[in-house]
Amino acid sequence: MGLSRDCLIVSYYEKNVPQHELLLVKQAAISMALRDELLKPIWHAFTALDLDKSGKVSKSQLKVLSHNLCTVMRIPHDPVALEEHFKHDDVGPVSTQGYMPYLNKFILDKVQDNFDRQDFNRMCWTLCARKNLNRTHLLISDEDAFKIWCIFNFLSEEKYPLAIVTEEIEYFLRKLTEAMGGSWVEERFEDYKLELSIKQQSLSAWELITLVGTGTFSKGVDRQTLSMGITEVFHELILDVFKQGYMMKKGHKRKNWTERWFLLRPNSMSYYVSEDLAEKKGDIVLNANCCVESLPDKEGKKCLFYVKCSDKSYEINASDKKRKQEWIQAIQMCLSLMQLGRTVPHRESLQKRRDLRQKQQGEQEELELRMRELQTANENKQHQLEALRKKLEEAAANAAEEERRLLQTQTEQQDRYRMDLEREKMVRQEMEEQVAQKSSELEQYLQRVHELEDMYHRLKDALEDEKRARQDEETVRRLQARLLEEEAIKRAELEQIHLHQQRAISETEVEKQELRKEGTAKENALQAAMLQLEQLEKERQVALEQYQEVVQKLEDAANNTRTWKHKVAHHEGLVRLVQPGSKGPQKITNWGPASFTEAELSLREKDWQERKNQAAENQ
Repeated sequence: MGLSRDCLIVSYYEKNVPQHELLLVKQAAISMALRDELLKPIWHAFTALDLDKSGKVSKSQLKVLSHNLCTVMRIPHDPVALEEHFKHDDVGPVSTQGYMPYLNKFILDKVQDNFDRQDFNRMCWTLCARKNLNRTHLLISDEDAFKIWCIFNFLSEEKYPLAIVTEEIEYFLRKLTEAMGGSWVEERFEDYKLELSIKQQSLSAWELITLVGTGTFSKGVDRQTLSMGITEVFHELILDVFKQGYMMKKGHKRKNWTERWFLLRPNSMSYYVSEDLAEKKGDIVLNANCCVESLPDKEGKKCLFYVKCSDKSYEINASDKKRKQEWIQAIQMCLSLMQLGRTVPHRESLQKRRDLRQKQQGEQEELELRMRELQTANENKQHQLEALRKKLEEAAANAAEEERRLLQTQTEQQDRYRMDLEREKMVRQEMEEQVAQKSSELEQYLQRVHELEDMYHRLKDALEDEKRARQDEETVRRLQARLLEEEAIKRAELEQIHLHQQRAISETEVEKQELRKEGTAKENALQAAMLQLEQLEKERQVALEQYQEVVQKLEDAANNTRTWKHKVAHHEGLVRLVQPGSKGPQKITNWGPASFTEAELSLREKDWQERKNQAAENQ
């Protein structure tokens, strides 16, 4: 039970390791899955013994818990082992971290899958329900609460403290509603999920029991129906019951038909006197040699099928055709899963949901990490900009101080300095206007680059269409490909020029004069590149027109050929009167013997050859 998480490991080893190693791998996977399954009820029992919620339990209580665990799991109990294990510790209580090494070494490492799981669950349930179960306003019995507790342990996450997430709550409530014969109301659960997300994202075992026991999602359903629904879900998820119900079984000795309650599990099909499972009448052990087949009606019985095993066969009578088909399909699914070495479907789906949640959680954490990195990078940029602004302010302050000092020390040159300052302001304004103009030109250039990219994509689509043209269009298509390559080269040159311009704009004030000259040269290069692009566009248009002319010529030639063939067929198909032939040797044509003389035949051949040459010249 619970091996879905280890199926991938086992399937890998089945293909890559010898059989004796494969057996060890499977045993290790079973042991690990069994250990994970047993830890959840033990955790409930341990926390129930922690009366003051300090996270620790006294050694005397742990002795009782360990003894009970060894008893229900059929493990020889060593009462001295606990004292020996904690002999170096103080006399105080023990935490879960302190108890786990003892639990692993003296109990879980020795456990075998040869004990009754339900006895084990009931022992742990007895310890924890006494403290945590609030029976006020509950519409269910203690037995139903125990079953919900077991279902919680199956569906809860493998994290402590144990909790069941919203997705698994919806899965359980859906199963329960279907088992009660009701219809699932999505809106009601969405409202509850919204309310749950405000408080928390999961429920504990006792909160789940309260949710189901108070009838929040089973309004209008009587207690008996609710109890039967809980039992059915418990049988399916915990006891791995694929299907159950009443059917008639034919006896092997007296050959009489008796009604039995059948219960189908992954490796057996048990039958009881009634559905309370009080008196078991037998088991049909399923293995790779078994098969199930339909039987024709006989002895007044309809809807018959039989399960054939290696030692005997079992004839069974269902109540109707639908149930008969359901039982046959369920048994066949058990046999298929057994042959493939897979677990029951609901355990595989549970593991898939857990893997999907872990994947989504990892993606969310990765996204949050990226957001934090981007935020850190943005803050660094802001700090750099702030430092740059401070430097500019300091430089401006220094310039103002220098200006004041010069005004104080050089009063005789005040007028000339004022004129120089005005000229400097004018030059600065001109440079700012030039920078603004360059920015505008840069935006136009970027817009042109986007247009060139769109043009490139359109030319690429045109080339893909021309690939399906006739062989005579190969020259035109190559020309267009060459033009596209040249255009891509020019676009790369333009992008390089754009990068140089961006670097040139970001240079200091000292280099502005040189940048102005370089900008002029690059602008000329840009204009030259634009002219080359326009020339390439014109050449492409010329190539396209040539391609259209070739297509038109092909169509004209095809039309002339059809016209010529039609005329020849019409001319040669005319009816000619049969006349007496010459006494010489007769020619046999497709019109019969003696239809033409040799002179007439040569004349017709000459006329046909002239028309053929004339048609070839027109083409």
